[in-house]
Amino acid sequence: MASLSLKRIDKVYPNGFEAVKDFSLEVEDKEFIIFVGPSGCGKSTTLRMIAGLEDITSGELLIDGKIMNDVEPKDRDIAMVFQNYALYPHMSVYDNMAFGLRLRKVPKHETNKKVSGAARILDLEELLDRKPKALSGGQRQRVAMGRAIVREPKVFLMDEPLSNLDAKLRVQMRSEIAALHHRLGATIIYVTHDQTEAMTLGTRIVVMKDGIIQQVDSPKKLYNEPDNLFVAGFIGSPQMNFVNAEVEEEGGAVNLAFDAFKVPLNAEKSAKLIDGAYVGKQVVMGIRPEAIEDSQTELDAHPDSQIEVMINGYELLGSEALLYFNLLNEKPDDNMKRFDDEFSSLKKAKFTAKVDAKTNARYGMRVRLALDPDRIHVFDKETEQAVLH
Repeated sequence: MASLSLKRIDKVYPNGFEAVKDFSLEVEDKEFIIFVGPSGCGKSTTLRMIAGLEDITSGELLIDGKIMNDVEPKDRDIAMVFQNYALYPHMSVYDNMAFGLRLRKVPKHETNKKVSGAARILDLEELLDRKPKALSGGQRQRVAMGRAIVREPKVFLMDEPLSNLDAKLRVQMRSEIAALHHRLGATIIYVTHDQTEAMTLGTRIVVMKDGIIQQVDSPKKLYNEPDNLFVAGFIGSPQMNFVNAEVEEEGGAVNLAFDAFKVPLNAEKSAKLIDGAYVGKQVVMGIRPEAIEDSQTELDAHPDSQIEVMINGYELLGSEALLYFNLLNEKPDDNMKRFDDEFSSLKKAKFTAKVDAKTNARYGMRVRLALDPDRIHVFDKETEQAVLH
């Protein structure tokens, strides 16, 4: 397989639009890298530049230390898997998988060996004589992957390969792609807008917005330690809750005051806010829905960080339930309205809690909820950068 290096890559179209800006990334051999972000963020454009399907305006692309900017796509030793499969309808599964090898005049016995090996890995051995029209969506996608595997490329590029599949099949195919990565020891760069795919598949995730990298980290660190407000709101489902809060100091400890409530922070977080000169200033407080609980155990554990709210939405998800509510007196300013509009224009309520399905809370009820202060995030209101890590 191969390592990749993207050094200060820019993509500017003739009309002046900057699709990708100052993109730098080191991809190690056998890594599974995910590009994720909203539509139009530049993730597919970056993938196409790696493949050679788009010209690089400036910067350098290296594969195994060799500059590839002006190398033809066919000579980059890269295989792409697209979302629309792109299979030849008149060819059998075997012929679709073997087509690229035949174009390269690979000997027949070697072609048979590679196709049979890929079919075994992808559980396609019984389907080699069928035409694409006789296959399910998942089977067609496996054929498209098999066609890439037989080439034994240095790098696999996957552009939203599961977006055309139904929800159940996507779950199955995610598992198959993860297993395939382990079996092949392949270097894979995978583009998706689905954060579930990103969190479950990637060894590292590249979060993009407006052509700019926002954060590159492992799924766990990305979730627990987002670098800025955008990453915090984009990663996680339901999204993180945000509210304006004032930093208050009492005897060396810090409280975050919002609406009619106060949440005390631990000594470490208090010290960071004091050292950062945030006392007396407004910040954006973030807390994930799963860090807001209504169980008596959590209420007893966090007596000083509780809020009382009116539930204006309830959704049962099987093992857990979502509670939607507004802070009773909170009047969001234009800045907070922008956050809500950007992350969820259809949001039913400003705050969401993810609680146990056994909850007694229902629509219209007034309930007390406990916030876990150790799982609170704080962002600078001006720069939108995280200030606690």
